[in-house]
Amino acid sequence: MRKFEGSSYGSPGSFALVEAPVPVPSAGEVRIRVEATALGFVDGLIVQGRYQIKPPLPYVPGGEIAGVVDAVGPGVADLAVGDRVVTWQLGGGLAEYVSVRVGEVDRVPEGLGLASAAAMLVDYLTAHYALFERAKVRPGETVLVLGASGGVGSAAVQLAARTGAYVIAAASSEEKREAARLSGAGATVDYGSGDVRSEIRAKAPGGAVDVVFDPVGGALTEPMFRSLAKGGRHLVVGFAAGRIPALPTNLALLKDAALLGVDVRHFVTARPEDARRARMSLFERAASGVLARPRTTAFPLERAGEALAAASRREKSGKVVVFPRAPTPAIQSGD
Repeated sequence: MRKFEGSSYGSPGSFALVEAPVPVPSAGEVRIRVEATALGFVDGLIVQGRYQIKPPLPYVPGGEIAGVVDAVGPGVADLAVGDRVVTWQLGGGLAEYVSVRVGEVDRVPEGLGLASAAAMLVDYLTAHYALFERAKVRPGETVLVLGASGGVGSAAVQLAARTGAYVIAAASSEEKREAARLSGAGATVDYGSGDVRSEIRAKAPGGAVDVVFDPVGGALTEPMFRSLAKGGRHLVVGFAAGRIPALPTNLALLKDAALLGVDVRHFVTARPEDARRARMSLFERAASGVLARPRTTAFPLERAGEALAAASRREKSGKVVVFPRAPTPAIQSGD
């Protein structure tokens, strides 16, 4: 089989396609024939050696994996060859096959294609966890979503709007702001305007927002925190801007506001059944059309390095997905 592997960190150029034996599943494992692997900002950080976790080398990137069960190891009864599944790993997805523990695998419901399932796997769960487990967003509240055209930002726009919140989407171009409006945003603001805080005051009911959903960080964090209403909540989802900001802590006191970290991996490991229920609910809502499937940009495995570079760029729209082989219509139906 082919896999995109590196023996050192630094850049996608440190990685290359190599041939390797097809893995044999051990007891309690299934082998997945990978059909789609979604990439996020974290994948680029890992490859560059800039993430807080450095997996052992040699390393195969890509953890948001969807495919078809190809073989089962001894003792596996819950899954069978031919089942359409997803799994979230620390890596291994930029390959034609991967073996994983059966307890880390979920079925993909009929009506949802595997590319969509891979693209939703982490972003939609992160948005759900941030908005409803951490911020406890309620109908009628105002939610400001930064990076609203990215994978996790566009998921947050949809989920907040569909729970009855009023969503203000922040994005850098009119095309991206229009996409956010189509996803349910009630208003949009432009990052590049001379005074984005004035735009927010003009468009937020009451002149302030209850929740900031922030996967961007950098210079935007402090002015967005200052845009909170009393008792507001600022969700720290990531740092796509490339810089971890510092925040004067007196602002939290003056606003009576909370700065909330969002570590979706902790949700998955500490409360696995709650995370599984949330994940399956999101998949079912997408399969039934209640939620829109994520926008994706496709790359073949031969261009995995380009895919990783694209996933690291802030200006991308939607989710980068790598296909190890030509997508099969029957397998990818629903995307």
